Amino acid sequence: MSTIGYENWAVDLANVGAMYPFQGLEMPMVIAGVIFWLAWHRIQFVEEGKHLEQAKKRALDHKRVQESVERY
Repeated sequence: MSTIGYENWAVDLANVGAMYPFQGLEMPMVIAGVIFWLAWHRIQFVEEGKHLEQAKKRALDHKRVQESVERY
């Protein structure tokens, strides 16, 4: 059973055409993937920095620390 009209694959594959989808877009897809990867790491770095700064401010609040210690 053939879904593309070829009963026999013993032919010159140069005449067959594309063997897989998006043929010829390998490099643009790799470039887009690398850009996405770098952007993701940049976003993570910035967001984690904000979180750490907030945690540092909370940890340096001596009044809250003292209340927490006094409670226990």
